[in-house]
Amino acid sequence: MSYKFLDHATDAIIEVTAKDIKEAFAVAAEAEINLTLDQDKVEEKEKRDFNASGKDLRYLLFSWLEEIPFLMITEGFAIKRIEFDLKEKDGYAISATAYGEPLDVQKHNFKVEIKAPTFYDMEIRTNGEVYMRFLLDL
Repeated sequence: MSYKFLDHATDAIIEVTAKDIKEAFAVAAEAEINLTLDQDKVEEKEKRDFNASGKDLRYLLFSWLEEIPFLMITEGFAIKRIEFDLKEKDGYAISATAYGEPLDVQKHNFKVEIKAPTFYDMEIRTNGEVYMRFLLDL
């Protein structure tokens, strides 16, 4: 499982490879968190529950990538790790718990604000290994 940031002038393009869909969503979250702050500087002092859903995997990924910065930026919660369940029934749904602490811009080395994920150039392939590519508007 891995992720890498691709060159882009004003936004972040991220490619994810993983063994399955759940791992791919975990890696996507880790990439998004580390783009925003230094995850290793966050302590697990509190937890926050959140959900994401979508009619297909693309909409689920969009919702997932939207919820994580909402927690970090809007609610001011620095995320250390996320535990979640992913279910498929009439679409897809994720029930998640984020562990972390109140955001401290200095302590957590806040880097950049993610405005929103986009559907532009989004790709998900699930043939054996899972491949995802998505763009985040910064």
